[in-house]
Amino acid sequence: MLYDFQEELVIRPLHSGDVYASFQFRTLWETDFTRENKVSHYRLFPKSLGQVISKFSVRELHISFTQGYWRTMQWGQPFLPSPPGAELWVWFQDSVTDVDGTWKELTNVLSGIFCASLNFIDSTNTVQPSASFKPLGVGNVTDHRFLRYATLPREIVCTENLTPWKKLLPCGSKAGLAVLLKSEKLFHSSFHSQAVHIRPVCEDEQCKTTSWELRQTLNVVFDLHTSGQGKREWSLFKMFSRTLTESCPLASSSKIYIDITDNPQGDQIELSPATPLLSQAVVLGDRRTFSVYDLTQQITFGTVRSLNLLIRWKFSEGYIHYQPSKDRVRPHLLEMLVQLPPNSVTEVTVQFERALLKWTEYTPDPNHGFYVGSSVISSLVPSMVAMDTNNTRERPLFSSL
Repeated sequence: MLYDFQEELVIRPLHSGDVYASFQFRTLWETDFTRENKVSHYRLFPKSLGQVISKFSVRELHISFTQGYWRTMQWGQPFLPSPPGAELWVWFQDSVTDVDGTWKELTNVLSGIFCASLNFIDSTNTVQPSASFKPLGVGNVTDHRFLRYATLPREIVCTENLTPWKKLLPCGSKAGLAVLLKSEKLFHSSFHSQAVHIRPVCEDEQCKTTSWELRQTLNVVFDLHTSGQGKREWSLFKMFSRTLTESCPLASSSKIYIDITDNPQGDQIELSPATPLLSQAVVLGDRRTFSVYDLTQQITFGTVRSLNLLIRWKFSEGYIHYQPSKDRVRPHLLEMLVQLPPNSVTEVTVQFERALLKWTEYTPDPNHGFYVGSSVISSLVPSMVAMDTNNTRERPLFSSL
């Protein structure tokens, strides 16, 4: 096996009604970048990264660009964690004599490849860990002199970082799962993280030969309330504004996995179109069950030759309608339809930010602060008063409204 490319999309419906989508693109290449004869033909592997590995004697490279914070209490554990901003850590070959100098040149080159501010990485924000960041690929090197780690927490992730990331894919964004990577939808989400991981991996069980693995990952969480939809229902089009019509022609495997572990009998979540293919895998120590859609099979796209997966919650726990305020134009509006169990306590919290006032907007008694209108609670129960339309019958006025 000289070349191989696989693509996957994992969709996990969350209990809050949000949706977690994780893209995985894996390119394998059996070659040796350390040999004297330089590699000239790359085919599936991006040439820009291949030249980086060869020139700077890179053994492993891990870089990520993240926007937002991962909410573990609400979303559970991510497949691969990443901090906000930009993160870069690299293992160099033991043949590198000047690690710091090579590290500085490498960050400048990566800054140009990914259109990021990695050139601001210097000795003031670079560390040499001695216990963490062990190699994820083949090898048991423990000499941490060849390891460098740096972060840029203030790095802003935008379309300029996503575009070169997509160009590293064999099919770009023209076919396959990468068609769904529309920047307008990805960056209008609660969490977005894209990463590139390069490492040597075993090609067979005996690990007699090794290959270079390029793993491109993109994780995004779509929030139910900020998306503007009140009902808990998602589809590929609602998430990405696009549907799938084909797999990447260069991919040996192209699949979509829907996590149905918490939906064993199909009594909570309904998938349309349904698929008979099921798969189980151990993820973060937990055995999960997935519905599988194989994009390499034409039957997956149906007669319309288009796949728009629909995820619908059968029993919705409530309805939420939120209209954000506009300064000096309109107030907030928050409506929630919830079913309260008997003898229970329900607490609703709302986060807000204080706005600065103009000097002409201060009230005569500013020490009073601002008065907030009362909330309204309406109970949806059968009302005999509302059902009685006979106004001719004599009765007290307080009992007729």
